[in-house]
Amino acid sequence: MAFAAALTLPVGFAGAQDADTPQAEVTAETVLATVDGTNITGGHLLLMRGQLPQQYQGLPPGQLYQGLLQQAISQTLLGDAVDALTPEAQVALENQKRALRAEVAMQALSEEAVTEAALQKAYALRYGDAKPAKEYRAAHILVETEEVAAALRAELEAGAEFAALAQEHSTGPSGPKGGDLGWFAQGTMVADFEEAVAALESVELPKPVETQFGWHLLRFEDSRTEEVPSFADVRADLSQSLQRAAIEARLQALRAEAEITATDPGEIDVDFLNNETLFLE
Repeated sequence: MAFAAALTLPVGFAGAQDADTPQAEVTAETVLATVDGTNITGGHLLLMRGQLPQQYQGLPPGQLYQGLLQQAISQTLLGDAVDALTPEAQVALENQKRALRAEVAMQALSEEAVTEAALQKAYALRYGDAKPAKEYRAAHILVETEEVAAALRAELEAGAEFAALAQEHSTGPSGPKGGDLGWFAQGTMVADFEEAVAALESVELPKPVETQFGWHLLRFEDSRTEEVPSFADVRADLSQSLQRAAIEARLQALRAEAEITATDPGEIDVDFLNNETLFLE
C-alpha cells in the first residue's frame, strides 16, 4: 500500500538565490513550513530526499527543495483529513515503528562494540597464531573397489582422458565436473586423502588410495601458499562479527529478562500468511 503522494518537481526550477543575500543555515530542527500547527523541518526533508527514486538522487538541492517541501505539505494536509487509520495502515505503522526502534538499538550496539581496540583484539585472537597455509588443487575418480580403481589406472596409463573417466565412473559429487575438487586447505580433507595429495607433485600417475569413502585415483593440479590476511584485509569481516556478537548477546539478555509468549505453528493455520484479504475479513 502506498501512503506517499507523488513528488513533482517544477521543470528547470533552480531556486531563487540572491548572491548578496546571506543564506540561513538549516539544521534538522529548522522549521521550513507549518501546516495547521504541524511543523515540517529540515530533518524531515533530508530523510525524504534519501527515499526518492533513483532518477531524482542526482539532482542538486535547488531543484529538489521546493518539490520535497510541497510534498511534505500535501502529505500533512491529506493525513490530517483522515479521521482514523485503516486497520492495515495502523499495523503497517506499528511494523515500521518496531523496525525503526530495533534498527536504532542495533546501530547503538554496533557503535559501542566496534572500536579500534576491539578490532585489534579480535584480529589477534583469530590470526595471532596463524601461519601461512598450504593449499592444493586436485581431481579424483572415486570408485567402490580396488579392482575397479586398478582397471581405470590402466586405462589412464594407456592414454585415456582423466576427466572423461571421472564423468563416466566416479561416484563422488565432483564426477560431473571431471573430478575437479577445486582448491582446498590442509585439514579440510580426510587425513589419508590429504597425505596422498600432498605427495602428488612429483608423481605423474599415483597408485589408488583408499579412504573411508572408497578408492581414489588422484591427479595433482596445483599448489599454493595462502598467506595470513592482513588486518586491513579482514577489518570489515571482523567488524561484522563484532556487531553480530554484540547484538546476539544483547538479545539473549533481553530474552532472559522478558516475559514472552509465542504461538506454536502447530496450533494455528499458518496459511494466513498467503491471505491477501486478511484485513477485509
